[in-house]
Amino acid sequence: VQLQASGGGLVQAGGSLRLSCAASRSISSIRTMGWYRQAPGKQRELVATITTSSRSSYADPVKGRFTISRDNAENTGYLQMNSLKPEDTAVYYCRSVTSAWVEYWGQGTLVTVSS
Repeated sequence: VQLQASGGGLVQAGGSLRLSCAASRSISSIRTMGWYRQAPGKQRELVATITTSSRSSYADPVKGRFTISRDNAENTGYLQMNSLKPEDTAVYYCRSVTSAWVEYWGQGTLVTVSS
């Protein structure tokens, strides 16, 4: 599965962005889809995940502000980011884990939040 992340950009604090993760084939059998981020000088960290049954989980810093979703018909996952803060600035990566427990990563999309 190839993943193509998009939707990043420059936004002011308090603004919103929606990231997309388009898969090269059906995602209906993908066990989980997730978003991770890596800020300059920091390790990559988990942001949110969603399962086949649409059960979602979030890292504490984004709870209540970010929403992860998936559209199996469109083979795409999404991350809606609201009330963005400067500390959300990072390269965001999407990841999928198949039913055979094989993982794939997208190329990353840069989100910059100005204060």
